[in-house]
Amino acid sequence: MNIDPHDLDRTDLRLLREIVEDGRISDVALGEKVHLSSTAAARRRKILEDRGMVARYAAKPDLVRLGFGIVVHVSIELVSQTEQVLTEFEDAVIRCPSMSYCSFVSGDTDFMMTVHVRSFDDYDRVYRKELSTLPHVAKIRSSFVMRPVAQRTVPPVLFDGLK
Repeated sequence: MNIDPHDLDRTDLRLLREIVEDGRISDVALGEKVHLSSTAAARRRKILEDRGMVARYAAKPDLVRLGFGIVVHVSIELVSQTEQVLTEFEDAVIRCPSMSYCSFVSGDTDFMMTVHVRSFDDYDRVYRKELSTLPHVAKIRSSFVMRPVAQRTVPPVLFDGLK
């Protein structure tokens, strides 16, 4: 169910901004940050969750510290875009253990994927054992991230006007 963003008041947006920043924030601390009682903050958080405005909570591991410091953006072109080809590719890519994100996209390529690896040799292994074995692939292009510039959970425009 889609919610009209205009249905959210300033307090809802402030709550959401704080939850995005720290999903483990206590109701007491959340209430203090948005000037509500802990009970009111908990109730409004629950409403946001029930309405689907907070899809889930997740930890964000530090992949560099865990040894996966190389990020590769991979664009993949398929041999065609028939329903069968798309379905077979998508079913296979979901099982690809090195893939952290994959989207069907418009433009010059069919799919964009993000892969995290330990080294260039590790990416060579991923390329040979995982990516090149995906069904119906016509072309694979890899771009190695030199350094991240910005990484956000949500675009700041969501909270415009809350300064």
